[in-house]
Amino acid sequence: LVVDNPYLVSVAVTAYVTAIAVYGLDVLLGYTGQLSLAHAGFFGIGGYAVAILTAEYELSFWLALPLALALTSTLAHIVGLAALRTRHDYFAIFTLAVGVMIVIVIDRWESLTGGTDGIIGVPPPTSIGPLSFASLTAQYYLVLAFLVFTIYVVWSLVHSLVGRTFLAVRNSEDLARAVGIDAGRTHQLAFVISAALAGLGGALYAVFLGYIGPSMGNVQMTFMMLVYLMIGGAASLAGPLVGTLLVMGLMQALQAFDDYQMMVLGPILVVVVV
Repeated sequence: LVVDNPYLVSVAVTAYVTAIAVYGLDVLLGYTGQLSLAHAGFFGIGGYAVAILTAEYELSFWLALPLALALTSTLAHIVGLAALRTRHDYFAIFTLAVGVMIVIVIDRWESLTGGTDGIIGVPPPTSIGPLSFASLTAQYYLVLAFLVFTIYVVWSLVHSLVGRTFLAVRNSEDLARAVGIDAGRTHQLAFVISAALAGLGGALYAVFLGYIGPSMGNVQMTFMMLVYLMIGGAASLAGPLVGTLLVMGLMQALQAFDDYQMMVLGPILVVVVV
């Protein structure tokens, strides 16, 4: 209603989709204190699952989405069983290796993922009765609805007994165990929820762009999501959205600097973090 420029609307949609994944990172890092560097890998898995099911098998988006989330959550549960035997720096290193392996599999499994070319021609979400999502405006409101839903889910989680359990484990795992909290199960649950939200963001990203490639799941994207979270503030309901909008908006404003964009953005980010 405010901006009539399709490009700026596309940037806003991309920011909303990314913010959904950043909320997943916040659940794990902000509320349980564990840093997963495989987050973009699960983002890519969700995107590829929806892209393959809709573009290759012509399945409806509304059927492909829950299947993609189920696949992402299942893989996260399996990875978590091994990764969560470690803590802190070792956990980050383990998940970094997992993230790299996910990208390698996506890049090399050409018959399924298209290899370095990715998957082109991912269709937009299928219509629901009279509601069509073919236009950019309709896709904007659809992504916005998923973002609001994500924020509500995280808010409900944080204010529940489960959320308080997350915080207890983050603040003092030994004390949490002493009062009867199963810290291992708590970390596992947070890891799966985090990956599921990343998968949701990846799925929406794929159908919005109409394309997905290996770069969508690389470690660099994980670090960018981490920057968004740090700027906005971890363990904050508004933090992931504010940080994502702020940094992505700043990067758009600095496009005129072209090759020097990161040289200008870098010091700004350092100052804001400090």
